[in-house]
Amino acid sequence: MLPGLVLLDVAGPGEAFRLAEQLCPGSYRLRFIGPQRALPSAVGLSLSGIEPLPARLPPEAILVLPGLSGARLDPQLPQTARVIEWLRAPEIAPALLMCVCAGSVVAAHAGRLAGRECTTHHAHLEELRRVEPRARVHDNRIFVEDGTLVSSAGVTAGVDLALHLIGRQLGPRSAAQVARELVVYLRRAGSDPSLSPWVMHRNHLHPAVHRVQDAVGREPQARWRARELAAVACTSPRNLARLFALHAGCSPLDYVQLLRFALARQLVTQSRLDLEHVAQRAGFSSAQQLRRVWARWEMQPPSALRAAAGAAA
Repeated sequence: MLPGLVLLDVAGPGEAFRLAEQLCPGSYRLRFIGPQRALPSAVGLSLSGIEPLPARLPPEAILVLPGLSGARLDPQLPQTARVIEWLRAPEIAPALLMCVCAGSVVAAHAGRLAGRECTTHHAHLEELRRVEPRARVHDNRIFVEDGTLVSSAGVTAGVDLALHLIGRQLGPRSAAQVARELVVYLRRAGSDPSLSPWVMHRNHLHPAVHRVQDAVGREPQARWRARELAAVACTSPRNLARLFALHAGCSPLDYVQLLRFALARQLVTQSRLDLEHVAQRAGFSSAQQLRRVWARWEMQPPSALRAAAGAAA
């Protein structure tokens, strides 16, 4: 935390991690550190209760560097210079360095971006290239991931990056729940892999459709028929089908089949159950039905996917 920080760079990711902690107790604990106990933010609001910069970080720490206001970062300012020097210390080795907006420029001054892929707010791209010519700076990206370094474009993109990390560490369903609580879309950068089936068809705000999706996500193997799904939504089967088509882009029963496939895929890659038992646990009537549904979303047959997962392990 530095004087002149952009509040949303702190509050956006911070709220995402706080909600994730509520969903999965013990997953995240927020601490706010800086070179002084109180400082002004970019909007003029003063923040206090900031902890001193520690001599070292816990091995599992995610260190977040939020952005600062202004056309360029002045590394000669005393508090900024102190943070840059602190970041250079070999004892400061976070499990993950997360740079939001112009936080990437702070990291660059500390030598943390040499030879790394990264991004920042569009107004700071050229500054970042000047400060660290050894970095590969990407334009027009929501966020960039390079091993233990993750960086995002400006302001709200920090929320997208936090959701990505939550999805990677706690699972896509947790990220989808956090995104819903924040009332934001769960977006991903263009180079990321395709969306998990657990979060597909959820970029909408309709509460009844979300209720149904939440219920199916909790028990995809349950005996879901149109009548039971409509009861969860407190509407008629016909109206629920209309709402799903409008807001989720699929039918309610197609959504059930998608999540059953996702569960079956997990069982295939993470267990030694035969396909008949996989089908039974995932809610399919038979292995034959599972194979028909499987072919809609997965090119490799279950046997090939299991073999590939075994080889990777």
